[in-house]
Parts: sequence; structure tokens; C-alpha cells
Amino acid sequence: MSDPTPRNGDRAPALLVTADGAVFVAEAAGASVPVATGELVFNTAMSGYQEVITDPSYAGQVISFTSTHIGNYGTNAADDEAAVPHCRGVVVCDLADTPSNWRATEALEPFLRRHGVPALTGVDTRRLARHVRTAGAVPCAFGTAPERELRAAAAAATGTDGLDLVSGVTTAAPHVHPASGDGNPALRIVAYDFGVKTTMVDLLTTLGTVTVVPAGTTAGETLALDPDGVFLSNGPGDPAALGGPTAAVADLVGRVPIFGICLGHQILATALGGSTYKLPFGHHGANHPVQQLESGVVEITSQNHNYAVAAGSIPDAETTHVNLNDGVVEGFRALTAPAFSVQYHPEAAPGPHDARYLFSAFRELMLAHPTRSGRAGAR
Repeated sequence: MSDPTPRNGDRAPALLVTADGAVFVAEAAGASVPVATGELVFNTAMSGYQEVITDPSYAGQVISFTSTHIGNYGTNAADDEAAVPHCRGVVVCDLADTPSNWRATEALEPFLRRHGVPALTGVDTRRLARHVRTAGAVPCAFGTAPERELRAAAAAATGTDGLDLVSGVTTAAPHVHPASGDGNPALRIVAYDFGVKTTMVDLLTTLGTVTVVPAGTTAGETLALDPDGVFLSNGPGDPAALGGPTAAVADLVGRVPIFGICLGHQILATALGGSTYKLPFGHHGANHPVQQLESGVVEITSQNHNYAVAAGSIPDAETTHVNLNDGVVEGFRALTAPAFSVQYHPEAAPGPHDARYLFSAFRELMLAHPTRSGRAGAR
């Protein structure tokens, strides 16, 4: 186990100030910085905090956990979804000093300090969630600086609207992951890295060999890899700011089977002529009920997104899944091309593995629609 964390009495007093003027009293934790800023969102999951913190989709955001105790079971390298966290900060009610779990190799606070992530503890995070539900995903500032300085920083902070945050999290160069388990090594998948999670790549390798490529990869460069299918990953920020990736996907539609998740879902929708919009405070949690319209089956899903696809905006497509909480489009399929996507995270499996079937559906789509090489049709 790593170095001990400060006890509550040893922590410096701190504040969190939202752009609309709300103030929350706290104590400093994690990496020591006088002022940190970002777009404030809340996550309702009761476990999986390490996976949430290391999810690149949180780039530019400050994550507030509504669950009371965070850090109880520590951290370990196997649960990282990316090499480093990209979030701007973490806010909790009660940060556990000493984790209790046989898998733990490091407590949460040393993990945050090692990665340079500032945090707050001692915050009434449920009051904070109620504020965000009313005010929306507002910019904020937090730290040990005087309140006047934090107010000024919060007023100057920006949200994620119109920002390309993908360029800050995508891979610099392609890398290949061989097929694992029952995966067919001859089946080739190109995965666009808009902020891809490790678990997504692991599940894709159960289907075939996966080449992860940068977000700026053109359609021509992708087709030169002769893929049987293209995967569009999750990622941060506003899909409307990603003109290059959207154009590439538009050029790939109809030429190769496509499967998208989260931001990939939004990019595919936009490439097909649809539109997106920003939700008031987004969906961030592990228990969202989503109904599969064809069967009526309800899946319990993990979600993390601030933007959504506008219902009815995609020509020649049909909605396949909807969120039972608010009716948001959670999935669609193209009617004139082998392409489908979902807004939620089937790889996350928050207890139940309700949505893992979507990866098998991608495999069947690739086999049913052979690419120009004809390899998929030969199996």
C-alpha cells in the first residue's frame, strides 16, 4: 500500500464556487493547487470511481460523486480505463483514508496526487447535485485560494460547448491489439480513438484484431487498413466541434460496417445528417433504464454524456433504444447502410451485463456485410 493520506484535521480549508455564484465549503485533497476550474457534473454511481476518474470522456470536467463514501476499496492498475485521468478535478463528501479490499494497491488520494488531480472532500455533494440539476452543468472553480479569487476564476471558466476536447485525449499513432480468447485473428477492426476506454478495446479483441487509430484518421487511411468493421469510441466534448472526424465517418458509411458508442454514437448520427444538443446536466451514472424498442426489454445501463442526438433528426434511420427517465435517444440503426450505435456504455457492465450483446451484434454485422476484400463473408 502507498503512503498514508492526511487525516481530516490536517486538511487545508477550501471552497468550490460555481459560475452562477453558489459557494460550497470543503477541505483540500488530492493534488495541491490553489485554483482549479472546469465544467461541473455529478455522477450517481455508488462504485467504479476509479473507472469514472480515468474515463477520458470527462476531459474538461470536474466530477462530483453523489455517493457518500468514495475511496473505500482503493485503486489498482487493472481498473484504469486510460493511462492517466483527464478530468479537471474530483469532489466527494467523504474521502476514505484507508481502503479495505484485497485488490487495492494504492489508496484513492495518493492515486489522485500521483496523477496531479486536485480534489475536495467534506462537500455536501447531494446539495451540489441539486444545484447542478437546477442550474445545469455550470463552470466552476475550486481550491485553497481566497473566495474572491475563486469567484473570478469561476466567472472566467468555460464549459465544453463548442470545444474539441478529443484532440487532447486521442492516441498520437495507431497501435494494434491482437485477437484474444475466441476472437478471430482474421477479422480486422479499426477503432477510432476519440477517448477510447481500455475495456472497450479489450471487448473488441474478443471479436478480432483491433487497430486503434487517432481521431484525425481519414476515411482513406482507414480503408487502406482493409477493415471488416469500424468502431467509433466514446470521448469528451461537443460533437458539433468535430468536423474532421464527422466527415471521415460520413465517407465510411455504406463502405464498411460501423458500430458507435457514446460520442461515437453522436458522430455517426451527425455524419448521417442528424443533429445533437446539450442536455441540462447530462447523464452520469450506472443505473439508467434503457428500453430496447423492438423487444421491449429494459436494460440497466452505465452512462456518461452531456450531449444527445435529437429525436427524429437522422434521415433513413430508426431509433432502437430510448432512456425511460427522460426519453433521450439511446440507440439507432441506419436503414440504408450497415451502421448502428448506442449512447450508453455496454462495456461498463454496472453489475448486470445487460448490454454486452451489442458487441456480438457488431460481429454479426461484419460477417453479414463483407468488405471489399470479402474476408468476412468467407467465414
